[in-house]
Amino acid sequence: MMVIDRIALILAIIGGLNWGSIGLFRFDLVAAIFGGQTATLSRVIYTLVGIAAIWCISLLFRDHRADESN
Repeated sequence: MMVIDRIALILAIIGGLNWGSIGLFRFDLVAAIFGGQTATLSRVIYTLVGIAAIWCISLLFRDHRADESN
């Protein structure tokens, strides 16, 4: 697994946990840490998580058997 794959998975997990906390507790952890949903840093985090989720889609379609033989 490439480093970018691991980073993307970590960011996607963070995003999933944040959405879980919003759904269950109405608490946006990213907004609480970085100064609200409209704060520049929060928007950067949200954008990175979204890009990571898109990247993770590619993981579904990769041939993992080729990785195992190396």
